[in-house]
Amino acid sequence: MPSVLTPHSRNIALVVAAALFTQILDGVIIVTALPQMARDFNVGTLEMSIGITIYMLAVAICIPAAAWLADTLGARRTFLLSIAIFTVTSIACALAQDLSQFVVARALQGAGGAVLFPVGRIIVLKTAQKSEIVSAIGLTIWPALFAPVLGPALGGFLTEYASWHWNFWINVPLGIIAFVLVFRIVPADREFQRRPFDRVGFVLTGITLATLLYGFDALVQGTLPVLYAVILAAVGLVFGAVAIVWLLRRAHPLLDLRTLKIPTFAATDAKAGVVARIAINATPFLLPLMFQVAFGLDALQAGGLVVAYFIGNLAMKAITTPTLQRFGFRAVLVINGSLAGLSVMACGFLGPATPYPITIAILLIAGATRSMQFTALATLAFADVDASQRSSATTISSMSQQLSMVFGVAAAAGCVNLSQLWRGAATPGLPDFQIALGLMGVVLLLTALTFVRLPRDAGAEVSGHSGGRKAHVPAADATPDTIEEI
Repeated sequence: MPSVLTPHSRNIALVVAAALFTQILDGVIIVTALPQMARDFNVGTLEMSIGITIYMLAVAICIPAAAWLADTLGARRTFLLSIAIFTVTSIACALAQDLSQFVVARALQGAGGAVLFPVGRIIVLKTAQKSEIVSAIGLTIWPALFAPVLGPALGGFLTEYASWHWNFWINVPLGIIAFVLVFRIVPADREFQRRPFDRVGFVLTGITLATLLYGFDALVQGTLPVLYAVILAAVGLVFGAVAIVWLLRRAHPLLDLRTLKIPTFAATDAKAGVVARIAINATPFLLPLMFQVAFGLDALQAGGLVVAYFIGNLAMKAITTPTLQRFGFRAVLVINGSLAGLSVMACGFLGPATPYPITIAILLIAGATRSMQFTALATLAFADVDASQRSSATTISSMSQQLSMVFGVAAAAGCVNLSQLWRGAATPGLPDFQIALGLMGVVLLLTALTFVRLPRDAGAEVSGHSGGRKAHVPAADATPDTIEEI
């Protein structure tokens, strides 16, 4: 049965969560500062979007190295180094005098922060017992839920009453505090896995992620002609196939793809779980746009409604562990996932005339079920992963989540645009957002039903669901012979 986190495990999870909060906050806080930065740099506001794009690309290129760095240098040492680089480069961002300097600083900042999430999760998994994984991972997820709510408001406040520079200066005290806490609380690594660095694998995976993410992002943002964006995404798929072949044949690959033979990990981070995350990530993109473009609300009113959605996310955390213990992963992923899909579809029926209490109630339910599904997927992913494979598993999982975030926005924008074209309208309207939310809800519902195929005892050792047996874990030396096995 899941146990309450020991003080030591809880403190480590909270310290890691605090560091992750700084990184996630930085990603969302900058958006409100772009117009003021554009004026200071004497460029167009749209040109400033490169500051976001270059950060995303730097993360995509560097994130595959997380497992090797954690195994070779030690997870704690890598985490501290990443915090230090992220903090110092935040200073460089604040001191930038023009767009070129800012782009270089943001690229270095992205490279420094790329491994924070996967290595932070490695630290948590190394510390927590099997019975503590649900609670420990739940604590590391809250920054992703809270930072998007706080970020835009804080960024707007700092930009309006101080200057855009403070959107980066704020990272300095937060980074120093995180560094000191990690240094004092997280134990030093005692075991290291010395293995050669797979340079070819690093290049192949980096190109794969960078071209896929930039290609889909360009489709959404319209920063490239559609043909060029599609070609970039196609290049990413080709390099991805080559990367898989290379990684499977290497004695010491950058990423151990054998983790994808574990049924629970594959289901959550390579199959249905990826599609589910894409649909879920589309919702926070669609809702604020629908409230402003289709409902005619101003930014503050729309933000107030979106806060209700994220309050549902936060409120669910208190009952996630007992729910998984009572019903098990399969039941939660199927039933809660179905409710999540239906609630997203219900968002598509909202309109300007919908009574305010009904709108709030639907948003709360959508946020709560989203939170439960995210936590269940994130926890089940590592339920049956052997200790020797956790570094690669966390890196693969982080790559999967990075892709699902961009694909989610791309899918949402694509649905709205196609609906608008089909209607022959000059601008997006309420029907376009309703169709997009309806489709995302259907996708989420269908992916939830696929989890019926999981064993009843899937992840039982982690969830503590009564009557469950420990799931079968493939032997660490069971190397797949073909790509099809993956």
